Amino acid sequence: MPELPEVETIRRELDREVVGRKIKAVEVSGARSVRRHTNRKQFVEHLTDTKITGVERRGKYLVVKLDSGELLVIHLGMSGQLLRAQPKEPLAKHTHVVITFNQGGQLRFVDPRTFGELFVTAPDELTAQAPELAELGIDPVDEPMSWQDFGRMLLRQDTKLKAFLMDQHNLAGIGNIYSDEILFAAGLRYDRSTRSLSSQEMRRLYRSVVEILHEAIKYGGSTLDDEQYVNLSGKPGEYQHHHNVYARERQPCPRCRTPIVKVKFQGRSAFFCERCQV
Repeated sequence: MPELPEVETIRRELDREVVGRKIKAVEVSGARSVRRHTNRKQFVEHLTDTKITGVERRGKYLVVKLDSGELLVIHLGMSGQLLRAQPKEPLAKHTHVVITFNQGGQLRFVDPRTFGELFVTAPDELTAQAPELAELGIDPVDEPMSWQDFGRMLLRQDTKLKAFLMDQHNLAGIGNIYSDEILFAAGLRYDRSTRSLSSQEMRRLYRSVVEILHEAIKYGGSTLDDEQYVNLSGKPGEYQHHHNVYARERQPCPRCRTPIVKVKFQGRSAFFCERCQV
């Protein structure tokens, strides 16, 4: 599933590419992609003839502002892609929604596994439609916090560090990839308790959260072997070439050359260096 850096990359591209554009037509071929609406026609009617005025990100969700006062909410799910295209270009397989603009060009939603979705809602109904948005924690990119506040957040809980980082109630947008990369950068094991950290370790972890996410955004996010994540132009991210531990089982640690270990953690994989991370 795309995490904060991937979704933020797309948000910035949408901000450049579609803000100010008016929607001429909308086609929906996959009803599951607009499942929160009674039917496809309802979704189409909410979008047609509206202009896009802004794009925000909330955790792993994209929130597109419309001049009608409503919001188009997009969640990419496991395999969703947003692609800019020209009407004459052939549709990719699993294209479920096509938005055509008056000024030319289209925005296409492609989703092989159909876990992603789009829906239109009023701002005051957003959290009722998607309660998970009301429960999001601090956004580590958009909402800077002091390391002291971060430390207090750690101490309020008694959980493993990887679980803490991936809990959307704590920090919005971090998932499996970046939790491992953050913990490696901080030199901390995935299964350390949040209450076991010294002040120095808390500062190190906080700095790693901010630095790793910003670095990943700089490189356009991570595209894994399944190549599910691409940007609006269909190009993969490049941060996977800078991963230190994620998906590098048995490869040498970039610090100490000890082979990277892969373990199971709460139904997910965790990658770490047994020597560098304590």
